[in-house]
Amino acid sequence: MITGAHVILYSKDPAADREFLKGLLGHIDAGEGWLIFRLPPAELAVHPTEGAPQQELYLMCDNLDETVRQLTEKGAEADGEATTAAWGTRVSIRLPSGSVLPLYQPRHPPAHG
Repeated sequence: MITGAHVILYSKDPAADREFLKGLLGHIDAGEGWLIFRLPPAELAVHPTEGAPQQELYLMCDNLDETVRQLTEKGAEADGEATTAAWGTRVSIRLPSGSVLPLYQPRHPPAHG
C-alpha cells in the first residue's frame, strides 16, 4: 500500500537550498547529513498533454499573499507577479540556488483535510 510520496529537488546549490528549507519545514537527518523535509498533506492530479509527459511540484497554501510575505521575511524572493487561473492563484518563489518553486492558493477544495 502507498504510504506517502518522496519528492526530490535537484539543485545547483543544495546546501543553500537545504538551509533555506530548514527554516520553513520540519526535517529529520536521514544519516550522514542528508536532510529529509516534512511536507504537508499532498494530492495528485493527472492532466492531459500534447507534449512529452512531465511532472510538476507545487506547494499549496491557504493565503498566498500572507505566505509570500512570510517567505520573503525568511529570505525568499517571489519570481514575478502572482497570476490567477480557474484553479487558483500562483507565484513561484526563488530558492537560494536560483531554482524556482511554484506556490499556489487553490480555488478547488483540497483532496486532504
